[in-house]
Order: sequence, then C-alpha cells, then structure tokens
Amino acid sequence: MITPFHAPASRRASTRTNLVARLMCALALLGLSTLFFPSPSRAAGDELSRIKENGVLRVGLEGTYPPFNYQNEKGELVGFEIDVANALAARLGVRAGFQPTKWDGILAALEADRFDVVINQVTVTPERQQKYAFSKPYTISGLQIITRRGDETRITRPQDLAGHKVGVVLGTNYEQWLKANVPAADIRTYDDDASRNQDLLAGRVDAVLNDRLIVANLVRQYDGRIVAAGEPFARQEQAIALRRDQDALRGAIDRALEELRADGTLARLSEKWFASDVTR
Repeated sequence: MITPFHAPASRRASTRTNLVARLMCALALLGLSTLFFPSPSRAAGDELSRIKENGVLRVGLEGTYPPFNYQNEKGELVGFEIDVANALAARLGVRAGFQPTKWDGILAALEADRFDVVINQVTVTPERQQKYAFSKPYTISGLQIITRRGDETRITRPQDLAGHKVGVVLGTNYEQWLKANVPAADIRTYDDDASRNQDLLAGRVDAVLNDRLIVANLVRQYDGRIVAAGEPFARQEQAIALRRDQDALRGAIDRALEELRADGTLARLSEKWFASDVTR
C-alpha cells in the first residue's frame, strides 16, 4: 500500500501565506482599476442619474448681474436666469441649487465639477465650444455701447471706440470682441460690472461694452446717467454651459428648454424681466 504524502506543517503554512498574499495583491489591483478606469456610466459623463439621485441641479452664476441674476433688498437671488433655472430644474424633477461665483473663475469652476451647469448669459463662441458643451440658446442678444448721458451722440459705432478707454469685465465675450474687432481701443478690464459702471460715471472710462439686454436696467439703476449709444450690433446667442462629457444631461436640458419654449414659459419669463421676448 502506498502511504499518502503529507506536506510538512511549515510548508502548508507557507502555501496559505502565499495564497493570502496573492489574494491581497489581486484585490489591490482591482482597487486600482476602479480608480483609473471608472464605471462606464461615470466615464461616459452621465451626470443626470447623480443629479436626480441627489435632487439638486448645481447652478453656477455671478449673482451680481441684473436683471439676469442678482440679490434683491432682502438678500434673495432673483432675476430672469433664476426663474429659468428653477423652471428648468423642475422639469428635470429636481431643484436648482445656486452657487454665486465671480465671472473670471466661473468656467474654470465648472471644469472642476464645483457645479453641473453655468447659467449666466454665457455667449456661445467657437473658442468656448472647443472646451465646453452648450445647450440650445435661451436668449438672443447683441453687443451694445453704453456711455454717460451727453456722450451718446459722440460714440455711436464700434469704430468710434478706437482711441477711447472702454470698460469691460475681464474674460467676457465683450473683451474678446474688442480685441478682435477694435484693436485700437484702450481696453480697461474689471472684476465686476458695478466697479466698471462707477468708473464710467467718474469719467475714468469713456464707454463700456455689454449685453444690449441690460441697458434698460442700467438706465433705471443709475437714474438715466448711463444710456445706450447707437444701435446694438454683433448678434449673440447665450446658452447653458456644461462640461463636454455631459451628453445625457445636455440632452435632458435641451428637451426641458424646448418644453418651456413650447408652453410659453420662456416667453412669459422674458416679458416679466425685459418687457419683450428675447428668447427667440
């Protein structure tokens, strides 16, 4: 009879140790694979499920840009884009969570996933389309020269800005447009609209360039001391900015915007804030 072979206890213990070590190594590699190779839904950029699960659409905006988004006397965020964002979020089955951010860092914050979308009158440009995705436009606007009352007949056309000090907010489409189209303008940049407008009133700049849709609000805000000069020019389309990997979210937002357009909600909100339909 052949006697069965039994490995010594020390060898059996060594074998178990090796098996445990191999198992730990396999688990570590699995962990690394999930770190560097995310789940398919996350890698595809489908943020919609997460947003619905959390119940919040994180919205980046300035909060200082009337009549689009600003704080009223009670400290509440109000404005056309606040209403649009709330209506849009309701269509997605969630609520809008607003995160005020300075303009010059707002798109970088979107890239860093501090919020899901930017709803802040972001003009769609070829340069921005290379880095970000955009919804269908929700406002149609144009550029407007704005001056002190009394100067509105002196600077009326884009070419009149050459040789003059022109105030714009840093990193805006208005700064880019001036550099490309009126390089002889003396461009002065600001962190926000309020300081730019104060410099206009004080005579430190001769004119500012901004969205035609804010003019009526500026006239009221500054008791007619700031006025539009000439006609609007350079048609602009504004849309919701997203990260480029958010295809599912962008599709849902586009569908929601079309529903809001079809049932008249966008037009009603526009009439409320601008006394006209600026959404087409």
